Amino acid sequence: MKSLFCRRSAAAQWLAALVLLPALFVSGVTPALAVGEEIFQVQQGFKLVPAIIMVALLCIYIGVGFLSKVSSTSGYWVAGQGIGKWGNGAAIASDWMSAASFMGVAGLLYLKGWFGLGYIIGWTGGYVLLLCLIAAQLRRFGKYTIPEFLGDRFNSNGVRLIAAGVTVLIAITYATAQFKGIGLICGWIFGMSYTASVFFAAGVVCTYMLISGMTGVTRNQQIQYVVLISAFLIPLWLLMRKAGGTGLLPQLEYGSIISDLMSGKTAAGQLDPAATARLRDTYLPWGQGDFYHFIALVFTLMVGTAGLPHIMIRFYTVKNEDVARRSVLWGLFFIGLLYWSSPVYAAMGQFWNPGGGKMVADVIILSAPERAGLGSTFIGYLASGALAAGLSTVAGLLVAGASAIAHDWYATIYRPTCTDRQALRVGRIFTALLCAVVIIFALNPPALIAQIVAMAFAIAGNTIFPAVVLGIWYSGSNKYGTLAGMIFGLGMTLLAMLGWIFKIPMFSGDGILPATSSALIVCPLVFLINILVSKAMQDKLDKESSRRGDNILRKMHNLPGYIEEQQAPGKSATAY
Repeated sequence: MKSLFCRRSAAAQWLAALVLLPALFVSGVTPALAVGEEIFQVQQGFKLVPAIIMVALLCIYIGVGFLSKVSSTSGYWVAGQGIGKWGNGAAIASDWMSAASFMGVAGLLYLKGWFGLGYIIGWTGGYVLLLCLIAAQLRRFGKYTIPEFLGDRFNSNGVRLIAAGVTVLIAITYATAQFKGIGLICGWIFGMSYTASVFFAAGVVCTYMLISGMTGVTRNQQIQYVVLISAFLIPLWLLMRKAGGTGLLPQLEYGSIISDLMSGKTAAGQLDPAATARLRDTYLPWGQGDFYHFIALVFTLMVGTAGLPHIMIRFYTVKNEDVARRSVLWGLFFIGLLYWSSPVYAAMGQFWNPGGGKMVADVIILSAPERAGLGSTFIGYLASGALAAGLSTVAGLLVAGASAIAHDWYATIYRPTCTDRQALRVGRIFTALLCAVVIIFALNPPALIAQIVAMAFAIAGNTIFPAVVLGIWYSGSNKYGTLAGMIFGLGMTLLAMLGWIFKIPMFSGDGILPATSSALIVCPLVFLINILVSKAMQDKLDKESSRRGDNILRKMHNLPGYIEEQQAPGKSATAY
C-alpha cells in the first residue's frame, strides 16, 4: 500500500511540475507590448450591431452544448465515436483554425511578409503526415486519448504520465494564445478591458464544455466553421472592391495591390522612399529571415501539427479508419480555404494601414476593414468569426488536457476501479481547473498569438510526434527508448523556451535553436535516441510488454493474430 501511495504521489508531482512550467514561461516574460494594448489600435467603445451578432451566436453555441449533453465517458471524450467524414472534417478545420490562424497568420504576414508563409506551409503540410502516418492506425486502436495509446503500446504508466503531462502543457500554452485573441475581440466588440474580456470568454467556453463534452464541442465546431469561414471571406470581397478590385476572387486579384505596395502606393498616400524600401524588403523573398530559419519553422510546424493531441483525438471520434482518412482530406480542404485568404488580409492591412508594425499585427483583420469604412455589420460578423475560431480551439484543447488528467491519470492509474460517473465528474472538474489556469497565463501573454502557438507545436513535435510514429511503425521501439526520447525532447524544448524568455541569442528568432522552430534539430535527435535506447535495453524488456506491444501493432495494421484484451471492470466498452 505504501509503495502504491508513493507511486501515486510521484505521478501527481510529475503532472504538477509539467502543468506549472508554463507559469514560469508566462510570468517571466515582459511583453513587448502592454497586455491587450492592441485593442487601442482599433475603434473603442461598445458596438451594438456586432454585440447583437456575437450574443446570438454565443446563445446558439451554448444551446447546442445543452442539447448535446452526455452522461458517458465515451460521449464526453470522443463523441461516442459516431462522427462522419464531412462533420469531422469541418470539426478538424474548426478545431485547427484557431485565433492563431484567423488573426495571427494574417498578422505575421502583415509584419514579416514572405517569411510568414512558413506558418501556412508548415501547418498545412502537417496534415499530410497525419494522413500518411497516423490517422487510420490510431482509429483502429480505438480508445480515447494519445497518452492512453502510448501507455498501452509500451505497457508503461511512466510513458502514459509523461505523455499526459505534455498534453496538458501543450493545451495550456496553445490555449493561452487563443485567449489572447478572444480577449482582443471581446474588448473590441463590448468595449471591455482585456482582462474582463478574457474572463467573459472563459465563462462561455466552460459553460458548453462542462454541459456537453466532445459531442457538443464537435457539433459546435461544425457550426463555428461555417461562421468563421464566411466571416473571413465576405468582408475580404468588400475590402478588395474598396481597394479598386472587382472583389470576385480576391485570392487571385491581390497581386496588383502587392505591386502598388512595392512602389509605395497605399490608401493613406505615397510612402516616403525609406518606408517603401522597408516594405519591399519585407515582402520580397528572404527580405526577413534566412533559408535555415524558414526551413526550421516549416519543419517544426509540420511535425508539431502531426503531434498535437487535440487534433489526434479527432480520429477517435469517427466511425472507422476509412472515415478517419477522408476526414483529414476534408479538413485540409476546409483549412485551405482560410489559409488561401490570409495573405490577402496581410496585403490589405499594409494597403489600408501601412507601417502599423507589431502594435497592430494581431488585430489587422479588424483594423484594415475599419480604416476602409466597411461598416459595423460586416466587421462585427468578422469579429464573430474570430471569436468562433478561438472558442472552438480552446474547447478542443480543454478536452484533450482534461482527458489527460482525468482519464489517463485518475481513471487509469490512481483509481482504475472508478465508475464512468466518477470519471466523468473528475473530467468536468479538471476541465474547469484547466480553464482557470489558462486564464491566469492569458492575462500576461508573452508574444504574438502565432508565436505562442508555434512554441506549443515545438513541444508536440519534439515529444508526442516521435513517440507516436515509432509506436505505430517501429516494432523495436519500447518503453525505455520512448521515455528517454520524450524526456530529452521535452527538456530541450523547455530550454529553448527559457532561452527565449531570458533573451539568450542562441534561442532567439535569429539563433540556431529558436523556441518557435526547435524541432529541426531536436526532433531527429529524439527519433535517434528512442531507437538507440530501445535497442540497448531490448534485453531488459519484460515478456508482457513485448506481447502487448506486438498485439497492439497487429490490431493497428490489421495483421492476423490479434487477441482481444481483457476489459477493466467498471469501464465503458471500447474497441481495443
